[in-house]
Amino acid sequence: MKIALAHKRLDLRGGTERDFYRTAEGLRDLGHEVHLYCAEIQMAPPPGVQLHKLFTCPLGRTARLLSFAFLAPRAIAARPYDVSLSFGRMIAQDVVRSGGGTHRVFLKKMAEAEGGLRRLWHRVSLYHRCVLAIERLQYRPRRSKKILAVSREVKREIETVYGVSKEKVAVIYNGVDTDRFHPCRRPAARDRIRSQWRIPQEAPVAIFVGNSFQRKGLDRVFRAWMSPRLEKFYLLVVGDDANRAHYHLWARTEAKGRIQFAGRQAAVEDYLAAADLLVLPALQEAFGNVIMEALASGLPVVASRAVGAAEILTGQLREGILEDPDTPLEMEAKLLKMLDPVCWRVLSEEARHLAESYSWGNHFRELERYLLEAAHGERGGDPA
Repeated sequence: MKIALAHKRLDLRGGTERDFYRTAEGLRDLGHEVHLYCAEIQMAPPPGVQLHKLFTCPLGRTARLLSFAFLAPRAIAARPYDVSLSFGRMIAQDVVRSGGGTHRVFLKKMAEAEGGLRRLWHRVSLYHRCVLAIERLQYRPRRSKKILAVSREVKREIETVYGVSKEKVAVIYNGVDTDRFHPCRRPAARDRIRSQWRIPQEAPVAIFVGNSFQRKGLDRVFRAWMSPRLEKFYLLVVGDDANRAHYHLWARTEAKGRIQFAGRQAAVEDYLAAADLLVLPALQEAFGNVIMEALASGLPVVASRAVGAAEILTGQLREGILEDPDTPLEMEAKLLKMLDPVCWRVLSEEARHLAESYSWGNHFRELERYLLEAAHGERGGDPA
């Protein structure tokens, strides 16, 4: 097939951007001719993949959003592709990939967490109003043939908020690199990373990975961390946030060295290998690739039901799902249970076994079948 993939940005800074790049590689490796349509280009495309730069309006993020949403479909329609797949906000495409859930639900959850001022800002912000307008267009019947959701929760959101039929929305979970993320890294990485961050080798270590600390639930972790029953536990935070100074100050004054901030790390696989458990009690997380990466590394997880990847947890691993992540006592109990030395080895083996069924190879073969169906289906609406 000749396939067009579209996303406003080509880089590896965010989860969607990394998925976009991996998808280009995966479809190329299956023998397809892959073309990328991007406006902001920070790196070269994968070898063997063709890149088309879109020149969008440079006058602020709202102008860039709107111009990409309207120009990208026109640019793609000007060439003979078998199927087009959008990773962002576009008014027309063959397949919409919803990797972050609906913007309407995202705004609602963030307003509930941050209060009335945040809710007011969302209502008056021109940018957010434009995102919502494009989203409404994107999910209209003739704007796409199919919709791809990264979790069952995202599928439910799309169906409920925009009245899309269940038959039109499919769920394909993201994959994981089971070679890069592997328990065999543990011996070397454990010694090196723990020594670097002054963490005792024998201490139980939970790791939090992600930017946007509040949305990913770091505040919830902090509230539980003050329990006397967790006084020998360490927390390693990998990622960054605009309000990092606030979190650093709290950790210095309250946690007595038991919380270490490592910042952004390219080799996150080594940090996962140095830990014993991943904790991600997010307010909103459509999927959460780090859940898959932790499982592949042999780590059990403690996560909120708001994390889409929590849906794949089976067996004893399901006991790490938080029913009420705002209750510190529940998080404390989950951490103690999942880090119990008697159970940990079995949980670790179960985690790795589960991740092996979600390799990127399996993901791309399933995606290929889905795109083939879209390529032979009805035409969507013409770009407006």
